[in-house]
Amino acid sequence: MSQSNTRVGDIRVRAGEALTGKEGYLVKMTHDTGVPEVKLPAAITDYAMYVLKEGAADTALVSLQPIDANRNVRLKLKGTCNPGDVLVLAAIAGSDAGMVRALPTAGGTYRGLAIAEEAGVDGQLVLARPAMIGNIVVS
Repeated sequence: MSQSNTRVGDIRVRAGEALTGKEGYLVKMTHDTGVPEVKLPAAITDYAMYVLKEGAADTALVSLQPIDANRNVRLKLKGTCNPGDVLVLAAIAGSDAGMVRALPTAGGTYRGLAIAEEAGVDGQLVLARPAMIGNIVVS
């Protein structure tokens, strides 16, 4: 089957909030009265499926890379991680929204988004392989 009017690779979408300086953060697709836009996740279970490659002010165009298991990505890390760690969204608190962290041991439901491919430290753009693992319940 052939499909038309589709895109492969990076895309440009309007920012639904100020995303300047947020390169490497994960964002989610949303809309403003039907017009596509992206925002930082509001919950650790949000479907944040795009890496912000070029941020901008609210309503300006930003560049995104859809996360795909065929291509590793660099994601903004909160805390530390080791190769093989499952990465989930960081707790949504202030400037941590959109960052990833290693799967915590604290009880809760987390969405596995990627596997770390290198050791990482707080604030680093850590190399990771997208892996849509889904919800992980830690008890």
